[in-house]
Amino acid sequence: MDFALNEEQEMLRKMARDFLEQECPESLIREVERGDKGYSPELWRKISELGWTGMIFPEKYGGSGSSILDLAILYEEMGRAMLPSPHLSTVVLCGLTILAAGSEEQKKEFMPKIANGDLILALALTESDPSWDPVGVTVRAIPDQGDYVINGTKLFVHDAHIADYLLCVTRTKDGAVTEEGITLFLVDAKSPGLNYTVLKTMADDKQCEVVFDKVKVPRKNMVGELNGGWSTLAKVLQQGAVMTCAEMAGAGQRILELTLDYVKTRIQFDQPIGVHQHVQEHCIQLLVNVDSSRWVTQQAAWKLSEDLSCDMEVAIAKAWTSEAHERACWRAHQVFAGVGYTTEIGVLPLYTRRAKVAQLYLGDAAHWRKKVAQQLDGWSLEMPKGKAFGI
Repeated sequence: MDFALNEEQEMLRKMARDFLEQECPESLIREVERGDKGYSPELWRKISELGWTGMIFPEKYGGSGSSILDLAILYEEMGRAMLPSPHLSTVVLCGLTILAAGSEEQKKEFMPKIANGDLILALALTESDPSWDPVGVTVRAIPDQGDYVINGTKLFVHDAHIADYLLCVTRTKDGAVTEEGITLFLVDAKSPGLNYTVLKTMADDKQCEVVFDKVKVPRKNMVGELNGGWSTLAKVLQQGAVMTCAEMAGAGQRILELTLDYVKTRIQFDQPIGVHQHVQEHCIQLLVNVDSSRWVTQQAAWKLSEDLSCDMEVAIAKAWTSEAHERACWRAHQVFAGVGYTTEIGVLPLYTRRAKVAQLYLGDAAHWRKKVAQQLDGWSLEMPKGKAFGI
């Protein structure tokens, strides 16, 4: 497989990098961290005007019809710049779900507004047992005079406090097969009975607890079929996982650049520290982790773009990149030593804190390694917990 980007993709990368270097400096990232929203509305408007919020959607819904691979290239630059935005929540996790399973009426209503940056959406999936599998969905949606009433609590919902709508994953039927009985609803974020609490996280990325207290939802807001929502959501979670991997690859690349610059300019005993073999080993391992993450991510993104079977490739990408990015951050910290932990003057801690969130979001390495094991020919799907690949 040729990993080289074509001319249009190179232009996309350069345009995104130039724009983010100008519009998303470290000062803005720190300002957003201190704020309540978790993103910059002004910057969100600008990236919407550039077409970033609609590029993955068909032209008939206000998009430009770009591929998943194109989007991954953009996400790598977003990760490199640590862009704080609800793009993943809105465009990928919710927008692509509506595109895949929504009615034509829902697509016409929501897709152009998402593409224009006029709507922000959040995926409400995980609960007190933060599983990314259907077994973890216990929040109920109960029929009520032709509509539905949702009760329960969702946790770790990114961007819920700024959302116009929540895409809520509910259980509408119990059964032996947990994938059955999952139904998706678009819930107006201002509905009576909804309560939000922003959780304190190490990355200050504004994850929320969302309590549904007898929240009434019209039946027309059901996305996809009753009891058939998981198959659609599973594919979208794969797409979201690959975008998260692309963000980590981009962040890792920037960390590598910062580290190489530091070892060339940090002078000790009248020579740069980069001349020392032990420091060089840290840089080599950092490079290995960054480049390997990029290659497995691009392979998964390419297969998604071509609509090829890619369960194995996506699982490998997220399992590997989650831990490889953490290792890359650790190697950089070894080189920077004490200054690498100085939050007031150093940018590295900003990347490291976000790395931990990305590692866990949409499933940690153990979650995706289990999926790798399930893809291996002849491997039992009923694996004893703790026996496969360190799970």
